[in-house]
Amino acid sequence: MASKAASSCRLVFCLLISAAVLRPGLGWYTVNSAYGDTIVMPCRLSVPQNLMFGKWKYEKPDGSPVFIAFRSSTKKSVQYDDVPEYKDRLNLSENYTLSISNAKISDEKRFVCMLVTEDNVFEAPTVVKVFKQPSKPEIVSKAPFLETEQLKKLGECISKDSYPDGNITWYRNGKVLQPLEGAVVIIFKKQMDPVTQLYIMTSSLEYKTTKADIQMPFTCSVTYYGPSGQKTVYSEQAVFDIYYPTEQVTIQVLPSKNAIKEGDNITLKCLGNGNPPPEEFLFYLPGQPEGIRSSNTYTLADVRRNATGDYKCSLIDKKSMIASTAITVHYLDLSLNPSGEVTKQIGDALPVSCTISASRNATVVWMKDNIRLRSSPSFSSLHYQDAGNYVCETALQEVEGLKKRESLTLIVEGKPQIKMTKKTDPSGLSKTIICHVEGFPKPAIQWTITGSGSVINQTEESPYINGRYYSKIIISPEENVTLTCTAENQLERTVNSLNVSAISIPEHDEADEISDENKEKVNDQAKLIVGIVVGLLLAALVAGVVYWLYMKKSKTASKHVNKDLGNLEENKKLEENNHKTEA
Repeated sequence: MASKAASSCRLVFCLLISAAVLRPGLGWYTVNSAYGDTIVMPCRLSVPQNLMFGKWKYEKPDGSPVFIAFRSSTKKSVQYDDVPEYKDRLNLSENYTLSISNAKISDEKRFVCMLVTEDNVFEAPTVVKVFKQPSKPEIVSKAPFLETEQLKKLGECISKDSYPDGNITWYRNGKVLQPLEGAVVIIFKKQMDPVTQLYIMTSSLEYKTTKADIQMPFTCSVTYYGPSGQKTVYSEQAVFDIYYPTEQVTIQVLPSKNAIKEGDNITLKCLGNGNPPPEEFLFYLPGQPEGIRSSNTYTLADVRRNATGDYKCSLIDKKSMIASTAITVHYLDLSLNPSGEVTKQIGDALPVSCTISASRNATVVWMKDNIRLRSSPSFSSLHYQDAGNYVCETALQEVEGLKKRESLTLIVEGKPQIKMTKKTDPSGLSKTIICHVEGFPKPAIQWTITGSGSVINQTEESPYINGRYYSKIIISPEENVTLTCTAENQLERTVNSLNVSAISIPEHDEADEISDENKEKVNDQAKLIVGIVVGLLLAALVAGVVYWLYMKKSKTASKHVNKDLGNLEENKKLEENNHKTEA
């Protein structure tokens, strides 16, 4: 028995050695696994009835076998060979399926399942492929800015921990960037970690930008192979600041140049359309050939009308690139002559002028005592009602806040003037005596009666309007009396008297003074009547001319008719004389 068992062992060993050399069995089979997952390799062989045991091995690069797992068909026991890289990672099931946990890149080998009988060895090879998805690509070492027409490194796209290695692609606005001499330079590098055997892939991009690249997104992607095929992962977008030179200069005026007036502060602002924009400029003021170096703003304080003109600015290093603008400083002058407080005598003439000087047409408004006048005042003969506060005001409508005004306070003075009137009451029981007074300053009125010389205090006075007012008394004299009215102001004292008959003696009443308002009404009525009369006279004159022309034409026609009739008579007489001569 011992010799028979020894013979069997020698036979199995010989068969294993022969199988290792001859490799009979099934064809190639590949198992794909993700990095870190469990690799599952079925044996793919039908288990024979006389099976003694099953065994798994892998082959070294030189072809020599390394046995890693053994399972007996009788004892149902599993033994794992002492292979350090697979310690505690193997599992051999009853159907001889081998599982390897925590797949690594080093597991990429050719594994063989072997089923051994007493007289034969069956093999089924399996090739293991391990894949590792790379990290999401990232654009690093990005340029802080790019300059137009200059080839400059934009950045690097990096993707790590890939197996097998992948490929990196650059995109501009979603379109693939292809290498182009002098404009697009792409350099790809890959590096494998000797410990993990994973790849790090890097692609640098040098790019020549134009203004068309402003706000354009750049991205990159990594394309790799996984257990299920080819896949692509994209990076985040990167937008770069594009520097380009200034091609145009513009100048602005603050506030709006249409509304600048004397006393304003003007700020000139110069702008260049480059990126980054210029920080300093040269400002040229009217009449000054040399520019003033300043930041992008230059302020003129409290400008006057002589600041009107052309303002310019240019680049410091390129003076030919210049911009200009015309500025008008609006002004408004008003001269009122006379002005202030003016005192004149009644009846005097007073010429008044309001002279305007402005940068454009200005509106002029006259006010008297806060009431707008229809026209400018003119005084050929002053009246008390002409006194008041006059204001000449002007403004430029297009320029906010540009207004001027001057005032004239006119005082019309006059010595007191008196006129006395009397009127008998219809009942005949009393008489009303009125003392009409005009003058400025307001005269004080005092009544006295002849004989006693006493002062009469019980009087009635009207309001003082336009230098006029009156005082009246009502008396019933039993005898003839003389009433005296005295008016006095700072200029003069005026006295007037009126004889009044006794109440029993009838006498002619004197008409009251016509007020200014009634005078205006009478004047208006008189003007209306005169207008009607003039109109009638013009109509009569036109009718007379028409009639005269008509009569003249009629007489001329009659003369022509008579002349023709006369010629006919003369012809008849000549004919009769001719007949008589012949007879």
